[in-house]
Amino acid sequence: MIEDLRHSETWRVFRIQSELVDGFETLYNLGPAVGVFGGARFEEDSPYYQQAMNVGAMLSQHGFSIITGGGPGIMEAANRGAKMGRGKSVGLNIELPHEQEPNPHLDISLSFRYFFVRKLMFVKYAMGFVIFPGGFGTMDELFEALTLVQTKKVTSFPLVLYSSEYWKGLVEWIRGTLVERGAISREDVDLIYVVDDSADIARIFLQFAAMHPGGSDRHAG
Repeated sequence: MIEDLRHSETWRVFRIQSELVDGFETLYNLGPAVGVFGGARFEEDSPYYQQAMNVGAMLSQHGFSIITGGGPGIMEAANRGAKMGRGKSVGLNIELPHEQEPNPHLDISLSFRYFFVRKLMFVKYAMGFVIFPGGFGTMDELFEALTLVQTKKVTSFPLVLYSSEYWKGLVEWIRGTLVERGAISREDVDLIYVVDDSADIARIFLQFAAMHPGGSDRHAG
Protein backbone atom coordinates (compact mmCIF):
# COMPACT_ATOMS: atom_id res chain seq x y z
CA MET A 1 0.00 0.00 0.00
CA ILE A 2 2.80 2.41 0.93
CA GLU A 3 4.71 1.50 -2.23
CA ASP A 4 1.59 2.12 -4.36
CA LEU A 5 1.16 5.54 -2.76
CA ARG A 6 4.83 6.39 -3.29
CA HIS A 7 4.56 5.35 -6.95
CA SER A 8 1.46 7.50 -7.39
CA GLU A 9 3.15 10.54 -5.81
CA THR A 10 6.19 10.08 -8.04
CA TRP A 11 4.05 10.07 -11.17
CA ARG A 12 2.28 13.20 -9.95
CA VAL A 13 5.62 15.01 -10.29
CA PHE A 14 5.67 14.14 -13.99
CA ARG A 15 2.09 15.37 -14.46
CA ILE A 16 3.05 18.67 -12.84
CA GLN A 17 6.17 18.87 -14.99
CA SER A 18 4.07 18.25 -18.10
CA GLU A 19 1.74 21.12 -17.26
CA LEU A 20 4.68 23.45 -16.61
CA VAL A 21 6.38 22.58 -19.90
CA ASP A 22 3.15 22.93 -21.87
CA GLY A 23 2.44 26.33 -20.31
CA PHE A 24 5.97 27.66 -20.80
CA GLU A 25 6.17 26.55 -24.43
CA THR A 26 2.71 27.84 -25.34
CA LEU A 27 2.98 31.27 -23.70
CA TYR A 28 6.67 32.02 -24.18
CA ASN A 29 6.17 34.43 -27.11
CA LEU A 30 2.89 35.93 -25.92
CA GLY A 31 4.23 39.45 -25.45
CA PRO A 32 2.73 42.09 -23.14
CA ALA A 33 -0.36 40.71 -21.40
CA VAL A 34 -2.80 41.61 -18.65
CA GLY A 35 -4.60 39.12 -16.43
CA VAL A 36 -8.32 39.76 -15.90
CA PHE A 37 -10.18 38.08 -13.03
CA GLY A 38 -13.78 38.18 -11.84
CA GLY A 39 -16.85 36.15 -11.05
CA ALA A 40 -18.00 33.30 -13.28
CA ARG A 41 -21.64 33.89 -12.30
CA PHE A 42 -22.17 37.26 -13.98
CA GLU A 43 -24.31 36.90 -17.11
CA GLU A 44 -24.16 38.95 -20.29
CA ASP A 45 -26.80 41.39 -19.00
CA SER A 46 -24.63 42.32 -15.99
CA PRO A 47 -22.95 45.74 -16.12
CA TYR A 48 -19.80 44.05 -14.82
CA TYR A 49 -19.82 41.71 -17.83
CA GLN A 50 -20.21 44.65 -20.19
CA GLN A 51 -17.41 46.61 -18.56
CA ALA A 52 -15.09 43.58 -18.57
CA MET A 53 -15.72 43.25 -22.30
CA ASN A 54 -14.92 46.96 -22.75
CA VAL A 55 -11.70 46.62 -20.76
CA GLY A 56 -10.65 43.55 -22.74
CA ALA A 57 -11.31 45.36 -26.01
CA MET A 58 -9.53 48.56 -24.99
CA LEU A 59 -6.42 46.78 -23.71
CA SER A 60 -6.33 44.51 -26.75
CA GLN A 61 -6.63 47.48 -29.10
CA HIS A 62 -3.48 48.84 -27.44
CA GLY A 63 -1.68 45.56 -28.18
CA PHE A 64 -2.02 43.78 -24.83
CA SER A 65 -3.03 40.13 -24.78
CA ILE A 66 -5.71 39.24 -22.25
CA ILE A 67 -5.28 36.24 -19.96
CA THR A 68 -8.27 34.92 -18.00
CA GLY A 69 -9.29 31.71 -16.30
CA GLY A 70 -10.95 30.72 -19.56
CA GLY A 71 -14.43 30.17 -18.13
CA PRO A 72 -17.77 32.00 -18.18
CA GLY A 73 -18.84 35.34 -16.70
CA ILE A 74 -16.18 38.03 -16.39
CA MET A 75 -13.61 35.69 -17.93
CA GLU A 76 -15.72 35.20 -21.04
CA ALA A 77 -16.43 38.93 -21.26
CA ALA A 78 -12.75 39.91 -21.14
CA ASN A 79 -11.81 37.25 -23.71
CA ARG A 80 -14.68 38.35 -25.92
CA GLY A 81 -13.44 41.93 -25.77
CA ALA A 82 -9.88 40.82 -26.49
CA LYS A 83 -11.01 39.37 -29.82
CA MET A 84 -11.99 42.89 -30.90
CA GLY A 85 -8.43 44.16 -30.74
CA ARG A 86 -4.89 43.25 -31.72
CA GLY A 87 -3.89 41.19 -28.68
CA LYS A 88 -4.33 37.47 -28.14
CA SER A 89 -7.22 36.08 -26.11
CA VAL A 90 -5.88 33.47 -23.67
CA GLY A 91 -7.76 31.15 -21.34
CA LEU A 92 -6.08 29.15 -18.56
CA ASN A 93 -8.82 26.73 -17.62
CA ILE A 94 -8.89 24.60 -14.47
CA GLU A 95 -10.28 21.08 -14.20
CA LEU A 96 -13.01 21.11 -11.54
CA PRO A 97 -15.46 18.49 -10.19
CA HIS A 98 -18.24 20.48 -11.86
CA GLU A 99 -16.82 20.83 -15.34
CA GLN A 100 -15.86 24.36 -16.39
CA GLU A 101 -15.99 24.52 -20.15
CA PRO A 102 -13.61 26.93 -21.92
CA ASN A 103 -15.49 29.91 -23.28
CA PRO A 104 -15.71 30.26 -27.08
CA HIS A 105 -13.62 33.45 -27.37
CA LEU A 106 -10.09 32.05 -27.02
CA ASP A 107 -7.11 32.14 -29.36
CA ILE A 108 -5.06 30.08 -26.89
CA SER A 109 -6.59 27.63 -24.46
CA LEU A 110 -4.69 25.64 -21.82
CA SER A 111 -6.19 23.29 -19.27
CA PHE A 112 -4.64 22.68 -15.84
CA ARG A 113 -5.19 20.05 -13.20
CA TYR A 114 -3.19 21.91 -10.54
CA PHE A 115 -4.18 25.36 -9.29
CA PHE A 116 -0.63 26.31 -8.35
CA VAL A 117 0.71 25.64 -11.87
CA ARG A 118 -2.11 27.69 -13.36
CA LYS A 119 -1.40 30.55 -10.93
CA LEU A 120 2.27 30.50 -11.90
CA MET A 121 1.32 31.02 -15.55
CA PHE A 122 -0.78 34.05 -14.66
CA VAL A 123 1.96 35.68 -12.62
CA LYS A 124 4.75 34.81 -15.05
CA TYR A 125 3.09 36.00 -18.26
CA ALA A 126 0.83 38.87 -17.14
CA MET A 127 2.39 42.23 -16.30
CA GLY A 128 -0.46 43.01 -13.91
CA PHE A 129 -4.03 42.10 -12.98
CA VAL A 130 -7.42 43.73 -13.36
CA ILE A 131 -9.73 42.40 -10.66
CA PHE A 132 -13.45 42.67 -11.37
CA PRO A 133 -16.16 41.85 -8.84
CA GLY A 134 -16.13 38.17 -7.97
CA GLY A 135 -16.16 35.58 -5.23
CA PHE A 136 -13.65 33.42 -3.36
CA GLY A 137 -11.57 32.55 -6.43
CA THR A 138 -11.25 36.21 -7.35
CA MET A 139 -10.26 37.09 -3.78
CA ASP A 140 -7.69 34.29 -3.83
CA GLU A 141 -6.01 35.68 -6.95
CA LEU A 142 -6.06 39.22 -5.55
CA PHE A 143 -4.48 38.40 -2.21
CA GLU A 144 -1.93 35.99 -3.65
CA ALA A 145 -0.76 38.70 -6.05
CA LEU A 146 -0.69 41.28 -3.25
CA THR A 147 1.43 38.93 -1.13
CA LEU A 148 3.89 38.28 -3.96
CA VAL A 149 4.36 42.01 -4.57
CA GLN A 150 4.52 42.90 -0.87
CA THR A 151 7.21 40.27 -0.25
CA LYS A 152 9.02 41.24 -3.47
CA LYS A 153 8.74 37.77 -4.96
CA VAL A 154 7.56 39.65 -8.03
CA THR A 155 8.33 43.26 -8.81
CA SER A 156 6.33 46.09 -10.36
CA PHE A 157 2.95 44.43 -10.69
CA PRO A 158 -0.09 46.75 -11.07
CA LEU A 159 -3.20 45.48 -9.28
CA VAL A 160 -6.33 47.28 -10.43
CA LEU A 161 -9.71 46.80 -8.75
CA TYR A 162 -12.64 47.71 -10.97
CA SER A 163 -15.72 49.26 -9.29
CA SER A 164 -15.10 51.35 -6.19
CA GLU A 165 -18.66 50.58 -5.05
CA TYR A 166 -18.02 46.82 -5.03
CA TRP A 167 -14.60 46.94 -3.37
CA LYS A 168 -15.24 49.85 -0.98
CA GLY A 169 -15.92 47.66 2.06
CA LEU A 170 -12.80 45.56 1.52
CA VAL A 171 -10.53 48.57 1.00
CA GLU A 172 -11.96 50.32 4.07
CA TRP A 173 -11.38 47.17 6.13
CA ILE A 174 -7.78 46.91 4.89
CA ARG A 175 -7.14 50.55 5.84
CA GLY A 176 -9.13 50.59 9.05
CA THR A 177 -8.19 47.18 10.44
CA LEU A 178 -5.04 45.76 8.84
CA VAL A 179 -3.17 49.07 8.69
CA GLU A 180 -4.43 50.50 11.98
CA ARG A 181 -3.57 47.34 13.91
CA GLY A 182 -0.13 47.07 12.33
CA ALA A 183 -0.74 43.90 10.31
CA ILE A 184 0.47 45.65 7.13
CA SER A 185 2.20 48.94 6.34
CA ARG A 186 0.36 51.98 5.02
CA GLU A 187 2.49 51.76 1.87
CA ASP A 188 1.11 48.28 1.19
CA VAL A 189 -2.31 49.79 0.46
CA ASP A 190 -0.72 51.83 -2.32
CA LEU A 191 -0.16 48.59 -4.24
CA ILE A 192 -3.87 48.69 -5.15
CA TYR A 193 -5.52 50.97 -7.72
CA VAL A 194 -9.31 51.34 -7.50
CA VAL A 195 -10.96 52.62 -10.70
CA ASP A 196 -14.38 53.07 -12.25
CA ASP A 197 -13.34 53.95 -15.80
CA SER A 198 -11.89 51.51 -18.33
CA ALA A 199 -9.83 54.37 -19.80
CA ASP A 200 -8.01 54.64 -16.45
CA ILE A 201 -7.14 50.94 -16.65
CA ALA A 202 -5.66 51.36 -20.12
CA ARG A 203 -3.68 54.39 -18.94
CA ILE A 204 -2.22 52.49 -15.97
CA PHE A 205 -0.97 49.62 -18.12
CA LEU A 206 0.28 51.82 -20.96
CA GLN A 207 2.34 53.84 -18.47
CA PHE A 208 3.61 50.66 -16.84
CA ALA A 209 4.56 49.10 -20.20
CA ALA A 210 6.46 52.27 -21.17
CA MET A 211 8.44 52.12 -17.92
CA HIS A 212 9.06 48.34 -18.11
CA PRO A 213 9.51 47.39 -21.78
CA GLY A 214 9.53 43.65 -22.38
CA GLY A 215 9.15 42.92 -18.68
CA SER A 216 6.65 40.06 -18.52
CA ASP A 217 8.84 37.84 -16.31
CA ARG A 218 9.24 39.72 -13.05
CA HIS A 219 10.16 36.95 -10.63
CA ALA A 220 12.61 38.26 -8.05
CA GLY A 221 13.67 34.79 -7.02
